[in-house]
Amino acid sequence: MDGAATLGFACRQESTVLADLYQQAPLRILMPAAADIGVALGALVVTSGGLVGGDNLDIAVRCGNGSRAMVCAQAAEKVYRSAGPDCHVTVSLEAGGNAWLEWLPQETILFEGARLRRQTTVDAVPSARVLAGEILVFGRRARGERFTRGHLFDRWQVRRAGRLAWADALRLDDPETAFASPACLAGLAAVATLIYVDATEGAALDVARAIAEPLSTAGLEFAATVVGGVLIARWLAADAHVLRLAFGRFWAMFRHRIAGLPPVLPRLWSI
Repeated sequence: MDGAATLGFACRQESTVLADLYQQAPLRILMPAAADIGVALGALVVTSGGLVGGDNLDIAVRCGNGSRAMVCAQAAEKVYRSAGPDCHVTVSLEAGGNAWLEWLPQETILFEGARLRRQTTVDAVPSARVLAGEILVFGRRARGERFTRGHLFDRWQVRRAGRLAWADALRLDDPETAFASPACLAGLAAVATLIYVDATEGAALDVARAIAEPLSTAGLEFAATVVGGVLIARWLAADAHVLRLAFGRFWAMFRHRIAGLPPVLPRLWSI
């Protein structure tokens, strides 16, 4: 199964409008009304209900000069057990001059035996701002399942003005060993990453830490730093639901504090 989606936004008379749209099953893009979040909204849907070995998804989102938009996943992404082949997901995010782009995920749930290779690339001009993230859940814990077999290679690259500013990768070839080790994932159920690309990243770090502190709770770890001009925040938790709540609340408050946007997320993110 090979799916593709391209979504482009442009600024016309001080309003953000749809400028480009392409979709190939099982990917589909919906454009729900979203006046409450303060920016244009695109909802990404995987109509197959999940990914299996050998599947390929190619997603590209472009915000033109002056446009402001959010692309949100319609539901959690399930990666099922593979008989051998990897599934591949490629995400490309581009932001032009004075653009605001949000890439808001829902959880990627790795079933036992899943094999996923994902590449997320952010390319922003100096005056653009990009807020993007991901949530990984290791196994269906409500069923007593853990991600002990399979493969994960999840890589990020951020470029500013065409130059590499930050890169990161998580690779698990032997998940059982990684989760058993106190120096690695130590039995945790979920991990989330949020990045923010902006010319004033120093102020963003102070804002991020101030927001995260009241959201702290037992079993949830948070840290934030700036590398190469990119703010990186991460959460680790033994309970995926606790992590999701903290991640969502942080995102809503951060977009409000840093960009003056309403402190809310799309209603579909909470369904």
